[in-house]
Amino acid sequence: MSSGAEREHAGSEPGPEAHGPAYEGSEPRPHAQGAGHDGPGPRPDAHGPGHDGSGPRPDAHGLGHDGSGPRPDAGRPGRDGADPRLPAVLGERRRLVNVAYRLLGSLTEAEDAVQETYARWYAMSRRQQEAIESPGAWLTTVAGRVCLDLLGSARVRRERYVGEWIPEPLPDRTEWIGGQDGGGRQDPADRVTLDESVNMAFLVVLESMTPAERVAFILHDVFRYPFAEVGGILGRTPAACRQLASSARRQVRAAHVPAVAATGQADVVRRFKEAWESQDIQALVGLLAPDATMIADGGGLVGAALRPVEGGERIAQYLAHFAGKAPGLTLLERTVNGRPGLVAQSSGTTVNVAAFGLAGTRITHIWAVRNPEKLRPWNESGASGTARA
Repeated sequence: MSSGAEREHAGSEPGPEAHGPAYEGSEPRPHAQGAGHDGPGPRPDAHGPGHDGSGPRPDAHGLGHDGSGPRPDAGRPGRDGADPRLPAVLGERRRLVNVAYRLLGSLTEAEDAVQETYARWYAMSRRQQEAIESPGAWLTTVAGRVCLDLLGSARVRRERYVGEWIPEPLPDRTEWIGGQDGGGRQDPADRVTLDESVNMAFLVVLESMTPAERVAFILHDVFRYPFAEVGGILGRTPAACRQLASSARRQVRAAHVPAVAATGQADVVRRFKEAWESQDIQALVGLLAPDATMIADGGGLVGAALRPVEGGERIAQYLAHFAGKAPGLTLLERTVNGRPGLVAQSSGTTVNVAAFGLAGTRITHIWAVRNPEKLRPWNESGASGTARA
């Protein structure tokens, strides 16, 4: 860590390394130059012509006709010659999706935020684009501000959400048949790096933070952005952003998110699967902590418990009852947000994805996502597979 970063972390608060590894993606963080609104070129939050900035549009400037991403020739009619920086601009998409998913907890909203970010880039003239010294930093600034706006509106929407809200679970494509998604188009889920900053327990803690705390914490502690750049996104001083990140760290520590080795968790999840399949209530109780909590998310679209189910015995009875009512379910051991989890399928369609939180060898939390809108990445062509032995 540089001397500047060391100075930032001086004091009573531990540095970001105390809360898990930083993002180790293949794309380095873009340099700060060109990201701030005081630099050359238009403001990063400048909207394209005729757009009020209220949210992403599926037909926004520069998006492909299928909504899959920006077209290289979009928004530049009559331009002679290709933009030499275009590959670098398009190459930022993976990193932006990674940032946006951690900020929003929703793959769908993350992709929308990135689409909107590129829409604003392509709404500019060639001269405006060339005036920006670091397109990557500019794109990050815009994406951060779009996510900040979405976080504010998401809080209002989630207050009206039917039942409990759980972040969208992410699959690991390499576990599917042949490691392929069965199609030629890359899915947004393929762009998210599965590390400890996307495990479900961590994402749930992020939901308790204010939008500003979450942005400051994710950008600084996970992606290693200096507070000066974070301040440019939040519209606050570096000192204020440091306080926001400090508050977020305290919430992470207070949540006591345990670090359990993936191999150990896989063994517990496998035994849980076997007990669930056999409707062995006593075996389930033995695997669950006495004060365990299960949260289900159906979004009002499918049946699910509207309130958390608390207590190991109650959870075991609930699961056994559920298994008895759905005898045709197939349970698969799958990686969920980078950790061992379970997927329930009916006639080859994923209908439930369960993530687990453990303390030692006992399950303390189960997050069961049943909302079909959140399971779309799990039901793409080729997403089904055979259970692991």
